[in-house]
Amino acid sequence: MTFEVGDKVIYPNHGLGVVERIETRTIMEMTCGFYSLRMLDSGTIVLVPIDNVEAVGLRRAIRDDEVKKLFTLLGNGKIDNHQNWKGRFKDNSDKMRTGSIYDVVDVLKNLTFLAKSKNLSFREKRMLDRAKFLVVSEISEVVGDTAETIDQKVDKALDRCMVNHERAIARAKLAKAKTKSRPRARTTRRAVRAS
Repeated sequence: MTFEVGDKVIYPNHGLGVVERIETRTIMEMTCGFYSLRMLDSGTIVLVPIDNVEAVGLRRAIRDDEVKKLFTLLGNGKIDNHQNWKGRFKDNSDKMRTGSIYDVVDVLKNLTFLAKSKNLSFREKRMLDRAKFLVVSEISEVVGDTAETIDQKVDKALDRCMVNHERAIARAKLAKAKTKSRPRARTTRRAVRAS
């Protein structure tokens, strides 16, 4: 994937940046090209080796037509529920590093759900805040709306997600209860027939 000066790009776990320059530098007797990115939230300059773009997950921001899909995903009620803190943290950290906004949405949903039932650790709280920032800032940039407005829309989608998740759990419990009650009814009928 190649970029040009002025392109808006997403640098995993850091957010939205603009390609300000494409330059060649010599470091430790090796000469290679770099994208010089200015991160929009902090103004920090980040150099990304051109040959390393795919490895670090540098990508273009999502398109307008993907925003609706993203909000559908935010509200769908599908949440990974890890019981093990270590496994959960590793999975979420791996997703944050991919650079995929869809993986970041999964982390946002999972940690929001968890935060409703217990206090998050300091590291998970930071990850939740970062995931929300990344989602809100990218959508805000794509649709040209304020971060505050997008933040409210994301919160509504997350509320919808929690409701849909609870409904899915209730449906699963009901289906399980129906399945358990069916074999008993058959056993009773067999006992009646035998007598």
